[in-house]
Amino acid sequence: MPRTFPQPQQEDLHDNGEGPADYDYDLFVIGAGSGGVRASRTAAGFGARVGICELPYSPISSESTGGIGGTCVLRGCVPKKILVYGSAFSGEFQDAREFGWNINGDITFDWKRLIANKTNEITRLNGVYRKLLTGSKVDMYEGGGKIVDPHTVEVQETDGKSKRFTTKRILVATGGRAVLLNIPGKELAITSDEGLSLEEFPKRVVIAGGGYIAVEFAGIYSGMGAKVDLFYRKPYPLTGFDEEMRAVVASNLEGRGIHCHPETNLKKLEKVAGGIKVTTDKDEVFEADAVMFATGRKPSTKNIGLESVGVELDQVGAIKVDEYSRTNVPSIWAIGDVTNRINLTPVALMEGTCFAKTEFAGTPMKPNYENVASAVFCQPPLSVVGLTEDQAVKEAKGDILVFSSSFNPMKNTISGRKEKTVMKLIVDADTDKVLGAAMVGPDAAEIIQGVAIALKCGATKAQFDATVGIHPTAAEELVTMRTPTRRVNPKGEVVKA
Repeated sequence: MPRTFPQPQQEDLHDNGEGPADYDYDLFVIGAGSGGVRASRTAAGFGARVGICELPYSPISSESTGGIGGTCVLRGCVPKKILVYGSAFSGEFQDAREFGWNINGDITFDWKRLIANKTNEITRLNGVYRKLLTGSKVDMYEGGGKIVDPHTVEVQETDGKSKRFTTKRILVATGGRAVLLNIPGKELAITSDEGLSLEEFPKRVVIAGGGYIAVEFAGIYSGMGAKVDLFYRKPYPLTGFDEEMRAVVASNLEGRGIHCHPETNLKKLEKVAGGIKVTTDKDEVFEADAVMFATGRKPSTKNIGLESVGVELDQVGAIKVDEYSRTNVPSIWAIGDVTNRINLTPVALMEGTCFAKTEFAGTPMKPNYENVASAVFCQPPLSVVGLTEDQAVKEAKGDILVFSSSFNPMKNTISGRKEKTVMKLIVDADTDKVLGAAMVGPDAAEIIQGVAIALKCGATKAQFDATVGIHPTAAEELVTMRTPTRRVNPKGEVVKA
């Protein structure tokens, strides 16, 4: 039986009368990551009295540390992209020779300098986010938040003292945290948190996982000179992405010197004189200086009082919410990774904005999850928007047309790099509507961001074809693919294109 939730109600922002309705705040937010900061600032902009709490800042999260800015800013998207930039130079140095650059002598890499610069940047951003909150007249409290009752939050501050605040609404935006595989020796492994802040650069790295974090870190460490072995359970990495693109990414990983081990799991880790001994479920043995578990993240719902007020969680511990991000408790909402919907920073921002407009601007607004673009910053990157081919076959009422192109980027024709760019469009054969787009190649994320606007507007293949390309670019290929590669019927069978 489907669950029912209370529907949004348009109420006065402030209950100024005496009694239980006279709260300290109109909104109290637990968690000052991207979603929580957006929701609190937007609500305050509509005149709400807002308080927010977050654990003390640290580059590495724990039960007692976090920081304003959350995972994305402090130990996720931003520092990861900085390291991706750093690792990409090795390929650029290689390619430069055929473009006439004589690179003489040794080119050395200083990991500690990069990490110091990365840490300086995220520390700066932590301060920027703090100023954004205070500038929006949001009251900031440093410490862990806990729900005492549906209208009370207790903050355990860093000095050991606790404060209680009454609030009309509570928003949980505590995000998620990386988890360790439950195998012998797991305490020897690191997660992406530590991987962004290691004191010494690991020359030999084993990574367990086939998701975007695993693939990205494989490229980071390999690009900086480490020997990388990547283990994942499926035939290809990046489960959930377009099957054809997954195969291209796997090939590119190997081409960049990463040793891929498909359909292989880690069984045991042991400390040895030379580092860490890794045993797989195929009884293969490897040695590494660092072993990273990139096998998923878990919503941060422990120790924040959800059980005491009866907030419902799903089987993985995520907070259950309705289409307006409201929990089964009428005064409590949740947004971002803690709800395990689409775990992307821009999605958390959207959810925070929709919540604030619904509750404080009198404009009920549901988050729209259609055609959310995303990227994997492997090298070269993968970016997608809309439906994969498999999804389109299942969801389209009739046949779909697949347009694809694989080509040597112009730069590679001179550098000699054996790495193709692959592009793909999925089109509804009956309506001509473009249902999905994918690209593996340089600047894929920058290109697909523009394509995402077209899909959001319901663009047709004819409109793509009528668009004049920019020459010479890789992106022009998206508007010059005229002939379908294949036509697929609702049964998944390839028919005449």
